[in-house]
Amino acid sequence: MSALPPLNALRAFEAAARHLSMKEAAAELAVTPGAVSQLVRGLEQRLRIELFQRGNRSLVLTEAGQNYFAPIRHAFRQIGEATRTLQALTDASMLTVSAPPAFAASWLVPRLGRFRALHPDIELNVATTRHLTTFTDGVDVAIRHGLGRYPGLRCDRIATIAMVPVCSPDFLASLPRHPRTPTDLRGFALLQDAERQDWALWFQAQGIADSGDAASHGISFDDQTLLMSAAASGHGIALVTETLARSELDRGSLVRVLDIAWPQEFSYWLACPRATAGQHKIVAFRSWLLDEGRRVSERVRPARRAAPGRTP
Repeated sequence: MSALPPLNALRAFEAAARHLSMKEAAAELAVTPGAVSQLVRGLEQRLRIELFQRGNRSLVLTEAGQNYFAPIRHAFRQIGEATRTLQALTDASMLTVSAPPAFAASWLVPRLGRFRALHPDIELNVATTRHLTTFTDGVDVAIRHGLGRYPGLRCDRIATIAMVPVCSPDFLASLPRHPRTPTDLRGFALLQDAERQDWALWFQAQGIADSGDAASHGISFDDQTLLMSAAASGHGIALVTETLARSELDRGSLVRVLDIAWPQEFSYWLACPRATAGQHKIVAFRSWLLDEGRRVSERVRPARRAAPGRTP
């Protein structure tokens, strides 16, 4: 017979001895009181000695039970401490980043090589989602698009954002006339965001109060990656974040329709709980990401507003 009893029986005994209650031990272990009692009985039979004196409503350790309980409890504490130490080492080297799909694909992923070169000891886990994380799901830091006003979180601006009208070179060449002013865009196919509001706001920012149906009609997409893909495929003119479209603009699959940008009040922010903001892995990622953001912001052309009837 093995000298080591079943682990489940030892856990049941340790919990029952600590609480002096089969019911409370069962609640802790998420089983029934009957299951705890059966496990303890099996342990006693295996050891051939009683560990508890059982009354109608009482549970008392025998002398043998008291002698057995102390080292068993110590052993479980050691197992727990060893597990916490191991998890701490794992957590220290693993960084989980939550990011919107378009930002992750177009902005973050192409730059990760530089982070890995600087911090080969940090393992990255990038999780894409359009929903806001509550940081209770293992996420360490989150990239969010907004005003950076999130209670309880430290927020750092990553990059300047400008919305620019873009399309494919072939689509631009196929137009009966080259757009010269913001007003000219009202006559062409405009690709829409999911809320169908970006074009209306862009026209307003350019001083065009009446943009007609052009600001709300057209195919809509719920993700900027899809929006850029549709524009690159020649389906129309898209209004996109310049930082996310930079690689497509550099490759030439997209071109700017007008030399006009609209800096939004909204920005991309790196957010994390204030309580964990000082962790080494988070500090390292924040420092690198903000440096990358500064590089991108320096490349964004200064935005200017054009009068509706003036040629840029």
